[in-house]
Amino acid sequence: MSAELETVAHPDKQSLAADTADRVLDVVVAAQEERGEASLVLTGGSMGTAVLAALAASARRDEVDWTRVDVWWSDERFVAGDSADRNCVQAVEAVGGALDLNPDRVHYMGSADDFATAEDAAFDYRRELAAAADAEQRTEAFPRFDLSLLGLGPDGHVASLFPGLPHVHEQDATVLGVRDSPKPPPERVTMTLPMINSAERVWFLVAGADKAGAVAAVRGGAPIERTPGAGVRGTEETLLLVTQDALDG
Repeated sequence: MSAELETVAHPDKQSLAADTADRVLDVVVAAQEERGEASLVLTGGSMGTAVLAALAASARRDEVDWTRVDVWWSDERFVAGDSADRNCVQAVEAVGGALDLNPDRVHYMGSADDFATAEDAAFDYRRELAAAADAEQRTEAFPRFDLSLLGLGPDGHVASLFPGLPHVHEQDATVLGVRDSPKPPPERVTMTLPMINSAERVWFLVAGADKAGAVAAVRGGAPIERTPGAGVRGTEETLLLVTQDALDG
């Protein structure tokens, strides 16, 4: 079962980031009240990092036991580990040490310093996901995800699943190496659509008039070959958290 897409408009990027941060805190608090822990899948991009900065600055941040939050990434650029292009490097900078995360529960995708190829890094992340699933005694090859945050490119791509590439149709693997991204850098590691869609809640974070075409395509249910984001659905909730200019064009 998957949840239908709901759209929530915001006047500007600042209100979008602040509202999303509050929503994230609500989800994490509820998950920890239910089972003592929570799991988030993060994204890169300007809105992804803005939400993390808003979380770090929130007066509510101490409502969460951050040492009991697992952090994953939906995709990563396969470059040097300290590269500013890395989503995780941007995330660490945005948080600035304000969240007391357990390093053992922050699951970075491998870098070009660690692995020879993006495919090797993807294999390693699949193994890490499977180990977490085993620890949770799940039958699936991945752990439980309470929430996955996603950006949306002007071309309709999500994570590193780009229009026209065969990766958008992958049904078996949870994580793939990408060699031919049309957006630099060309080598990346990405979760597949079924992996993304395994999260209970999936929220798009979209700002800017340049995204209006992609937003319209996602809302209209365009083919995933043209708009991979149109294939995204959480199992319980799918939200399009968007600035008004990305709706109006």
